[in-house]
Amino acid sequence: MTSTPVMEPPKTKGPKPVTAGQRGAGVQFSVYLGVILPLAALIAAVPFAWGWGLSWVDVGLFVVFYAISGLGITVSYHRYFTHGSFKAKPWLRVVLAIAGSLAVQGPVITWVADHRRHHAFSDRDGDPHSPWAFGTSPLAIAKGFWHAHMGWLFERDQSNAERFAPDLLKDPAIKKVDELFWLWTLLTLTLPALLGGLITWSFWGAVTAFFWAGLVRVCVLHHVTWSVNSVCHMIGERPFAARDKSANFWPLAVLSFGESWHNLHHADPTSARHGVKRGQIDISARVIWAFEKLGWVHNVRWPTPQRLARLASE
Repeated sequence: MTSTPVMEPPKTKGPKPVTAGQRGAGVQFSVYLGVILPLAALIAAVPFAWGWGLSWVDVGLFVVFYAISGLGITVSYHRYFTHGSFKAKPWLRVVLAIAGSLAVQGPVITWVADHRRHHAFSDRDGDPHSPWAFGTSPLAIAKGFWHAHMGWLFERDQSNAERFAPDLLKDPAIKKVDELFWLWTLLTLTLPALLGGLITWSFWGAVTAFFWAGLVRVCVLHHVTWSVNSVCHMIGERPFAARDKSANFWPLAVLSFGESWHNLHHADPTSARHGVKRGQIDISARVIWAFEKLGWVHNVRWPTPQRLARLASE
């Protein structure tokens, strides 16, 4: 007597789903905590600094950790891991992933999946944080600004990493950095406190450094990054042809390390430089240039005059 073979269901073709379920309750709680706690610290900053609690040590530590974590987002998470604007040595690849994690904007694979999804559907259905998702009436624009700036973070749908970041899922070193996001979050808040305490040799120095160079620094960087998602898709100049409403907003150029030259980025996403016109400060591009000179990165995708001319004329 022969057995009947079991027929496997046919494999479905086409792209993988855009989303992959919803965040669990624990992860969702950590998102709320990671957004609200630094924001509460920023709100408390003015009365805290008015009477006491801000020293030059705090300012110095704020600047140092802002630069490390901010460039970790712009050079690492964004231009390197998301868009492949250059290739890096294996040791630097890990260092960059850790630096980006210090910004407390999510694990590297999650961040990259969200941002690649944003580019795939920019300002259209499927974009996780377009400010134009609700229409163009004054109320819809206000609602859209909130959604693009930070409201989208509280939604539980997860971008499908198997679709948008399969390369990172296959990288053991980056997966390990991703899994240790809790550790990098702990370090980005405790290291400023430790340094502040040691430099001032006081417990109070540790407390104020934790507040300013830890919580407030994370919050300021959050809102600068989120402003690129919101403001830079609403107002500003659009000298290059892009398929969406991305725009340049010069007041954010220094604080965002060049990310607010957003129009060129959407016109040419893999470009290692976003500020390409005279006077457009792009600190991230200078850091990549320095890495290239040191021999740490190669195959940098610098924009050419011919390509910029074509993008400007389209």
